[in-house]
Amino acid sequence: MGTSKWQDASISVGELNVHYTRTGGDKPPLVLAHGFSDSGMCWLRIAQALAADYDVILPDARGHGLSSRIQPGQQVTLPDDLAGFIQALKLDKPIVGGHSMGASTTASMAARYPGLALALILEDPAWFEEPAESQEKQQPPAQPDPWMQFLAIASTMKLEDIIAKCRKDSPTWDEVELPAWAESKQQFDINFIASRQEIVRPNWKDVAREFKVPTLLITAEVSKGAIVSPTIAEQALKINPLIQVATIAGAGHNIRREAFEDYMKAIRRFLKAL
Repeated sequence: MGTSKWQDASISVGELNVHYTRTGGDKPPLVLAHGFSDSGMCWLRIAQALAADYDVILPDARGHGLSSRIQPGQQVTLPDDLAGFIQALKLDKPIVGGHSMGASTTASMAARYPGLALALILEDPAWFEEPAESQEKQQPPAQPDPWMQFLAIASTMKLEDIIAKCRKDSPTWDEVELPAWAESKQQFDINFIASRQEIVRPNWKDVAREFKVPTLLITAEVSKGAIVSPTIAEQALKINPLIQVATIAGAGHNIRREAFEDYMKAIRRFLKAL
């Protein structure tokens, strides 16, 4: 499906300017929150697949895409940003989904604003197993992170060079994924990293207990880079009966990019049951 009729716009949420893309139409709203250093258009392939049935809305998080930049020393609360965005657009109980950072944002938003969403879709959120205290103390000094080093210079790189890097690092991704991914790296505000480090991440169990709506937790293979382990997925099912789990074989952290067909089957099955 083409994107020529999609809306490209911005809206004020307090002092925050949120840029977003919207497929439009008189259909149920579906808001998708992207992952760290991505942008709303990194959901392009999913939006194209669902636009016939849903008004898919793709916001850029603060410090990402074309949304507001991060001011030095500014504390960022993405769940509040996401809730404010939904309220500013006057969306009536949208389905809200997210990937990685966006999934964690969606989860925390749902816990803080229990009446805002109709349902949740969480693609491999940052739900980690808690390391033993003794293991934490034995951690060696942190080494320079090649990914952060890349992000620090991405805004100075040519788009085709970033696309080539993605194609080399992620050879299983469909070509449609690459331009938006590369552009998002050029647009990423490096100040977001410092603002994120100042935030205390809530315990995922405390967040999951607060879900009041059907929630699909999409997991994959930890051996391929997925975050949510089978143990965590099992714990999530016990913590809240509204959570259901779809485990996608053969994929890592970028589940929808690495196993698109199976991912879409899980999504459509969940959405159909709402």
